[in-house]
Amino acid sequence: MKRFIEGENREQGTLLPEHLDDYVGADNPVRVVDVFVDELDLSSLGFARVQPAKTGRPAYHPAVLLKLYIYG
Repeated sequence: MKRFIEGENREQGTLLPEHLDDYVGADNPVRVVDVFVDELDLSSLGFARVQPAKTGRPAYHPAVLLKLYIYG
């Protein structure tokens, strides 16, 4: 995902709790959405801008936005 705005690493240690991933329970449905969208081939599904532009401000990756849309 180069040239896209990237979020925090979920395994990065922080003050409390130990990892950002600890905020989300193991049985939370957001984990299913995360795995499902990661397995999709967004360019073959017709998503525009899967390849980032070479100039300008970096955008959010379409997969991240799709995850937010589905979960929301």
